[in-house]
Amino acid sequence: MPKHPKRRARRLALLALSVAALAGFLYWDNTALQATRFDPVFTDLPSGFDGCRIVVLSDLHGAEFGRDNADLFAAVAAEDPSYIFFLGDLEDKYRGPEDGYPAEIAQGLSAIAPTYYVTGNHEWAIGGVPALKETLAANGVTVLSNQFVPLEQNGDTIVLAGIDDPNGYADQKTPEELAAEVYAAYGDPFWILLAHRNSRFATQYSLLGADLVCSGHAHGGIIRLPFTDGLLSHDMALFPSHTAGLYEANGACLFVTRGLGNSGPSFRVFNRPEIAVLTLHRAEP
Repeated sequence: MPKHPKRRARRLALLALSVAALAGFLYWDNTALQATRFDPVFTDLPSGFDGCRIVVLSDLHGAEFGRDNADLFAAVAAEDPSYIFFLGDLEDKYRGPEDGYPAEIAQGLSAIAPTYYVTGNHEWAIGGVPALKETLAANGVTVLSNQFVPLEQNGDTIVLAGIDDPNGYADQKTPEELAAEVYAAYGDPFWILLAHRNSRFATQYSLLGADLVCSGHAHGGIIRLPFTDGLLSHDMALFPSHTAGLYEANGACLFVTRGLGNSGPSFRVFNRPEIAVLTLHRAEP
């Protein structure tokens, strides 16, 4: 017989309660959507886009928030965006594609606001990218495959460009070639670049001349700790950079969203699924 059966029972009960509390926190931390708001300021933003609200989403990885993603769509709609940018990794290579999922996401988001999409690395790892792009386009999403389009608001125009992930076709148009086409068509416009990989901003994307680059890929550093930019990169490197929020380099601004889902067996800690809201501001003269 144990010498202190009541003490042992209390310890077991406390351990069980602690495990349950930790499990509950991790579940909430990985499923409770969080809207975060950012207010970048630009001296050359056309006045017609002053106050323009953009919802930036990325790295859904096949996740579901509410039945048929109803909670996700409701949270995005509540932000009343002028545009929605989706920055790739719609599905997850470890889980594989799910029938009807891309169409569901495309229909839900495009019903809220004009939605623009670029591929991430997981789309190319899964395969069938041309068919995926056709599905998204057929359900209301504008797919930017090394392409650019004008956005018009209040009598002014900016340019939105988007590149396929580097995992795409070996002979695809380079970001530098796309930037040259933007300048050839529009002179020196205010332009935004959608590019999945945050890790290429400092060495490549910031050098293209875009005023704002929007990226995902980093999952917020997966585990966010105080005084860090996240604990782990997507490839398990310690203390990555450019994982969440606003950054500057070479005269360009980068915004990185923490994304929404998890890849494979990974999970988030202190890093809830993010609906990022960018409100563009024109600097006062």
